[in-house]
Amino acid sequence: MTPDPRVPLILVTGLAPGPNATLAELLRIAEPGTAVVHHDLREIHSGVVRRRLQLEQRDQLTVLELAHGCVSCTLREDLLPLLRHLARMPQVRRIVVRLDEAMEPEPVSWAIRNVLVGDHPVSDDVDLRAVLAVVDCATFLADATGDDVPAERNLQASPEDERTVAQVALSQAEFADVLVLAGAATDAWTAAKASAVLDRVAPSVPRVELNRIDGHSVLDAVPANARRGEVTDLHGALLRGEPPVHVDCGIGLVTFTAQRPFHPQRLHDALDVLLDGVVRTRGRAWVASQPDVAFWIESAGGGLGIGHAGPWLAAPDGPEWTDVSPERRTLASLRWHPVHGDRAQELVVVTDQTTPDEIDAALRGALLTDEELAAGPAEWQRYPDPFGDWHEEPCEDSDPARTEATAANRKEER
Repeated sequence: MTPDPRVPLILVTGLAPGPNATLAELLRIAEPGTAVVHHDLREIHSGVVRRRLQLEQRDQLTVLELAHGCVSCTLREDLLPLLRHLARMPQVRRIVVRLDEAMEPEPVSWAIRNVLVGDHPVSDDVDLRAVLAVVDCATFLADATGDDVPAERNLQASPEDERTVAQVALSQAEFADVLVLAGAATDAWTAAKASAVLDRVAPSVPRVELNRIDGHSVLDAVPANARRGEVTDLHGALLRGEPPVHVDCGIGLVTFTAQRPFHPQRLHDALDVLLDGVVRTRGRAWVASQPDVAFWIESAGGGLGIGHAGPWLAAPDGPEWTDVSPERRTLASLRWHPVHGDRAQELVVVTDQTTPDEIDAALRGALLTDEELAAGPAEWQRYPDPFGDWHEEPCEDSDPARTEATAANRKEER
């Protein structure tokens, strides 16, 4: 077998800057020729990013001034070209990118594979071997279930950042190949409850302790079937691994499915159930007034995001079967309806205190009734639609399936 000429790349992510830096340093000293890159976004609202590059005896700090201060600009204008430059330096044997605490690893992975630098993506030069997420055991549970927004912690990824800290924390954990546990929870109950959350949002991801690893053993923990930066198919399976189905420390798992559309106004009213007593929601929705596009619903802590996941296969402008993943084709085949095709409701909800019956009742009550269903699509499109107004992302070079249309709602605003 011909050796892969690309330079190995490792992403380090997490909300705790100290442990993140410690892990990056362990990786640096474990392999001679390792370059470590870190972009500090604390002043990104002013269009300023501070980039630190460590390579052998070199420790260089560069101040970057961006036309538009955001993560997309940082990726496009500096990180991606820098990765290519480093990969072509003969002394560089490995690259470690320590992501800013405000950054989620999935859009970075998508950009590495899809954004062109010159005439081809940087994945032609680097091979993403692992995403390592640091979990601060003292704060993870509060972060994952709280209502804080990044601006309250100076963690904004852009001036328009509407995410919650919970969304960032959970996205980092969900996308990881290994979870690196740092510090200790304040008490046994907090530790057990945080573990119950991780069991459900990242069930197949191994966990190691930061104070018991080195730069070699942490990579040895990466499983053979790790995703290694593979971006989530929004029309694929919503569960990775085998999360527990029983309730533990008040944390449970609900799967909601249905093969009839939501009434737009009743769905909008029912979304409150996903904001109180819920840790995480992810999934697809079929809304009667917009029958050709799949809605993507995602909540974390006190924040809710709704976006478009692209057209259904059965939509007039839907993709060809040969153009989508085998996983999507399989799932669509299993639920294919002779009239509605692959349109369906599929939501996975990680609950905290809220009961599965409450979730199911609220969402089921938002579905069309038998009488409404019989009225047909022409009538459905006359329904008042509170989801009709969307805004485009300010920067290009983002995953179109996730940025075609998004809207964020805070719990206190609903």
